[in-house]
Amino acid sequence: MSGSSNGSSADDSTAPAAGSAAPSRSGRGPVGRPCSVAATLSVVGEKWALLAVRELSFGNHRFDAIARNTGAPRDILTTRLRALEAAGILERRRYQERPPRFEYHLTDQGRDLAPVLQTLASWGDRWLTEEPPVVFEHGDHELDVAVMCRGCGREVEAGSVRIHVHAKGWDRAGPVG
Repeated sequence: MSGSSNGSSADDSTAPAAGSAAPSRSGRGPVGRPCSVAATLSVVGEKWALLAVRELSFGNHRFDAIARNTGAPRDILTTRLRALEAAGILERRRYQERPPRFEYHLTDQGRDLAPVLQTLASWGDRWLTEEPPVVFEHGDHELDVAVMCRGCGREVEAGSVRIHVHAKGWDRAGPVG
């Protein structure tokens, strides 16, 4: 199976507009705080979606390799790959005419998820494993992930960021009015 079957699923949705809330399960509009985190998670917040992006970033482009390396059920992986394609995170490229077979490649938007994966891996290495199962290298040394502020050039530490809510009808505590 190449992951190109024609079935459709309720999970085959595209992302809401940047900064909007995650869509409700009923499809009747956003639920919860308007937030870029919610919008991002509506696209890549499901386990198999991010693991597929991981595999593509590791250079595994074919459906069978992605399925094997993620452990995702094939039908669910097909749905996730379609949703990632619809969201502009990956693109399908035909590599065989008969039967038609496709590879998956990250777009610029998908490649921009690399720091997210590296940060998640760093957190997991610190809190969940005794020894990292994968090591990222940057130049001639092991990558030590940090969030840096481009404005001042300093590392951002927990508790050092102020939050200003710009979403109409919301403040830090929740909905107002």
